[in-house]
Amino acid sequence: MSADKPIAPIRYNSFYPRGVDEKRRIQVPAKWRPSGGGVEFTIIVWPDEPAGIYLRVIPPEGMAKLDEILGEILRKDPRKGVLKRVIGKNSEQVALDRAGRICLPDSMAQAAGIKDEAVLVGCIDHFQIWNPERYKNVQVSDEVLAAEAFKLIP
Repeated sequence: MSADKPIAPIRYNSFYPRGVDEKRRIQVPAKWRPSGGGVEFTIIVWPDEPAGIYLRVIPPEGMAKLDEILGEILRKDPRKGVLKRVIGKNSEQVALDRAGRICLPDSMAQAAGIKDEAVLVGCIDHFQIWNPERYKNVQVSDEVLAAEAFKLIP
């Protein structure tokens, strides 16, 4: 009898322009969808970019890792309550529908400036959803900083 092969985590890479329908549904690329049903992504309104707010989309295993990181950091820092409240208030779980779409909560879509179009950007262990115009500004900044950033990898 052969042992079951462990399932490798999904890697979120590449870039996908997407339309957003009237119900704020957006198609997740097929290679980014977990096999099997009932998987929920956590969407967080992420405010740390000079280009503006975007949506960070984290798979279940990534959310478990974030929980661990927050627990470790938060034991040592008096700002822990603030961070947990802000992330908790500005996040929501969304499930993939049968067509492979997620529905962006209205308040989140508004905060990120997402209306009829969006871009999905792979970030290896999670992905981001951007307003296309805001993302153009991020691309310019990324191109300037990329050469130095790659020096971080041995």
